[in-house]
Amino acid sequence: MGRLPYGADILDELSDICIKERINLGWVQALGAVQRARLAFYNQQTYEYQFLDFDGPLEIASLVGNVSVRDNQPFIHAHVTLTDEKGNGYGGHLALGTVVFACEFILQVVDGPTLKRSYDVPTGLHLWKEE
Repeated sequence: MGRLPYGADILDELSDICIKERINLGWVQALGAVQRARLAFYNQQTYEYQFLDFDGPLEIASLVGNVSVRDNQPFIHAHVTLTDEKGNGYGGHLALGTVVFACEFILQVVDGPTLKRSYDVPTGLHLWKEE
């Protein structure tokens, strides 16, 4: 459990913690607020991410994700729901470029075999590979 630093990128910080602590399998949750945000939506027809940028303060209503391994490094896959001052909600994949105003997190380490991500032809995504 902890607090991410003001001005930090959420994904970068969580990834750095996992690398430093050698966490390859886990669950993450967070709440707080961001100064600006970048979310992604995966287009299932084009197999490409479409990005949504928000240049202003938003609340983190919920952030939930997991830790696995991609390219031999801990990889955070997280989704986030953000709200504005009127209570409007926005959600999607948490992307690089989401900057902390205040963020408290829980990173729960899970025991078990490491889940590794590899390219999945039908979806165009890097998904957990069954070994």
